[in-house]
Amino acid sequence: GFAQKKVHISIKTTVGAIEVELYPAKAPKTVENFLKYVSKGLYDNDSFFRVCTAENEADRKVKIEVIQGGDVAEGLLFQPIELETTQETGLKHLNGTISMARGAPNSAQSSFFICINKQPSLDFGGERNSDGQGFAAFGMVSKGMNVVLKIQASENVDQYLSLPITIKTMEILPSLKIK
Repeated sequence: GFAQKKVHISIKTTVGAIEVELYPAKAPKTVENFLKYVSKGLYDNDSFFRVCTAENEADRKVKIEVIQGGDVAEGLLFQPIELETTQETGLKHLNGTISMARGAPNSAQSSFFICINKQPSLDFGGERNSDGQGFAAFGMVSKGMNVVLKIQASENVDQYLSLPITIKTMEILPSLKIK
C-alpha cells in the first residue's frame, strides 16, 4: 500500500533543485502534514530563510548545521502535529535529513529544515532543544545536496538570510516505476 512507498518531492529554488524522499511508513503523521502543505501549493513562492553554520553557531553550546524554510503565513497554517520522535521512527538526523522545526513538543506546523552533516543533538535525547524530545525527521535528500550547501553559504545576519532563497515550486514527483 501507499504507506510503504517512499514519496519523492522536488523543491525548485532560485539557486537549483533539491529532491527529497519521504518515509511515510516510518513517520506517517509528519509526512502526511508536509504533503498537505505541498499539495495545496503553500510552499510555492515561500523561501529558505535561515541557515545555521559553524560560524554563526560558534557561541551556542550545542551547535548545528541546517538550512530552514517553509514559513507559511499565519492564516494558512494547519493544526500543529504530534511529535514523532526519532526514538519512535528509528530515523536519525544525518547529512541530508529533512525534519520539522518546532518550539514546544507537538507544535510543528509548516517550517522544516535540512541537515548538513550528522546532527545527533537533534535526535531524541539530544541537547539542542532543552526538552530532550528532539525533532521529527521524516525523509532524506536524494539529489541536490550541492544546492543545500549553496543555500547554507548564502550571506546571513544572525542566521537569517539577507536575501531569502525563493522556493519557486514544491511538488510530488510521480512514483518511479520499476520495470
